[in-house]
Amino acid sequence: MLVNSIYGLIVYSRNRKDRINFSFFILTISISAWGLTMFGYRGFTDHDLVLWMSKLLYFTAITIPTAFIYFTMVFPDSLVRFNNYHRYLVPLPMIFLCIASILPNAFIHDVILYPNKETFIVFSQTFHILFGIYVVSYFSWAYLVIFKKFLKATDVTKAQLGYVFIGTLSSTTITLITNMGLLYFGNFSFNWVGQIGIIIMITLIFYSILKFRLFNVKVITTELFIFALWVFILIRFFLSDTTQDKIINAVLFILIVLVGLLLIRSVIKEVKTREKIEKLAGDLKKANTRLLELDKQKSEFVSFATHQLRAPLTAMKGYTSLILEGDLGAVNKEVREAITRIFDSSNTLANIVDDYLNISRIELGTMKYSFEVLNMKDLVEHVIGELKPNIEKSGLEFAFTSTPANPQERFMIHADRDKFKQVIANLIDNSVKYTPTGSLEVSLVKDTSTRKITFSVKDTGVGISPEVMPKLFAKFVRGTEAASKQNIYGTGLGLFVAKEIVTAHKGRIWAESDGDGKGSTFYLEMDMEV
Repeated sequence: MLVNSIYGLIVYSRNRKDRINFSFFILTISISAWGLTMFGYRGFTDHDLVLWMSKLLYFTAITIPTAFIYFTMVFPDSLVRFNNYHRYLVPLPMIFLCIASILPNAFIHDVILYPNKETFIVFSQTFHILFGIYVVSYFSWAYLVIFKKFLKATDVTKAQLGYVFIGTLSSTTITLITNMGLLYFGNFSFNWVGQIGIIIMITLIFYSILKFRLFNVKVITTELFIFALWVFILIRFFLSDTTQDKIINAVLFILIVLVGLLLIRSVIKEVKTREKIEKLAGDLKKANTRLLELDKQKSEFVSFATHQLRAPLTAMKGYTSLILEGDLGAVNKEVREAITRIFDSSNTLANIVDDYLNISRIELGTMKYSFEVLNMKDLVEHVIGELKPNIEKSGLEFAFTSTPANPQERFMIHADRDKFKQVIANLIDNSVKYTPTGSLEVSLVKDTSTRKITFSVKDTGVGISPEVMPKLFAKFVRGTEAASKQNIYGTGLGLFVAKEIVTAHKGRIWAESDGDGKGSTFYLEMDMEV
């Protein structure tokens, strides 16, 4: 009874403006008042006092159905609005019966106290029937409200309503049988059993709160423990026989009150902090999900856009190539120079489009590979042949060596021909672009002991600064400021794409450099295929 009142008070104190908390508090007060009057009714022996306790017993019992119907209306959604019918008509039967219960000779006429037997209440059967109709109809109405909400509720709310329904229904059934059915026939021996039913109800509602966090369980549990401790020490104070014990218990009570308040305050602070962190984590999760969606949409747009750009670029390159080769007739020197610039620019733009297309495919996970066994030496020689005009135009000293040097030696790997060709071309072309003067050495080494084939490109170009080296293969990264000046058309995507392709081939790619202006060497290592 006392714990029940404290529990309702704690819930109400958490948020006094919340109608669920308030209605639950009123319900617990009604139930506790009924239990208190039952204690007085069964504990006192004075006739007049017992008569008043019996009237209060019914008075408090009458308030419970109305308090319960209001609780079910707002639970679990406190935003439900009451209309005039709820405000003014719903309480009328309660008010009428409460007045009748305390008026002389209206509901309860008298009590008969038998020595060593149950107290017998003399009441009006008409009012008792009205009381029974009121209780049954209001509780039936409340259960109908819970059932309708149960059918529409989500999983968590449905479980909450289920526990409240089971707890209150079991309690109501026990109470109706012992406090109405048996009393109607004059059997007052089991009217105390209704209090056991209340314990069942409170236990299941508390379990609902504990399991589904209807209210803040950690704070409530702490406060319940502290209040119980206060009550225990206070009882010890009143039961103390000596002045010394009273003083000790009084000091102990004050200390426990202070410590308890500090403990409750710290728990509340911790819970609020945790709830705030959980809310921020939820918001961050939603934001991250949204960013992933936007990133995917960006990649899809880039993929679509680059696909659309490739067709006109291919046409531009094709027609300018026909003009430069003379297939469409002779052109003068000035026109040839202009067409050459158009061809070079369209070729640069095509490479940029290919880089972005590869990036979008990698990010979307749609990059496809056609693996086959191929001779890496043939592939390197083919790429060198395609890049030969650019190499000769750069004026760099160029050399290609293979180890073992036997012309019949095969450097077999398992790879996608076109994708791997793209990686080799990118590494050689980068060295050409970023080497203003000097030399370029391409080598291919097969190590049968480790079963590795290593391709390398060594240049005497602008080099790579130590600060850039760790992130060289990331997107939009350039080796140095000098690299940006040397090649203004670079996107900073080539090495990233190359690394992704090599990783998909289960190979390894890396770079070495002594710093700015000291050249660099790029390595590509693959497993040897039998």
